[in-house]
Amino acid sequence: MSDTPAESAESAAGPDFDEMTRDIAEVPAVEVIVTVAVNLMSAAAVKLGLTEEGDKHKDLDEARKLVHALAGLLDASTTEISSFHAAPLRDGLKSLQLAFREASIVPDEPGQGPGEKYTGPVYG
Repeated sequence: MSDTPAESAESAAGPDFDEMTRDIAEVPAVEVIVTVAVNLMSAAAVKLGLTEEGDKHKDLDEARKLVHALAGLLDASTTEISSFHAAPLRDGLKSLQLAFREASIVPDEPGQGPGEKYTGPVYG
């Protein structure tokens, strides 16, 4: 037989928040920050049409929000995470900012693009 009845009974009762809290408590802050940054980067790449599916999910308004949030997160956490973690994230952010500039029909003025409030102007 299978574990399906036990699994469905557990999911009907809802998630075990105590266990989830214990799991989160064991994760270092740097890992949480990096994970959130990578998720923002991935979502921004999809909204910029940089995936295999291309323009299917392209939405520059949504991409702008995600890139801006990523830049803010990185700006706020730069002193909290090591350059080992921060450097590749900053490189990824700059790549997304350049991709946004290239994808825009009417590019923002330098310094006005998504996240440039935090990073300074990005030139393509």
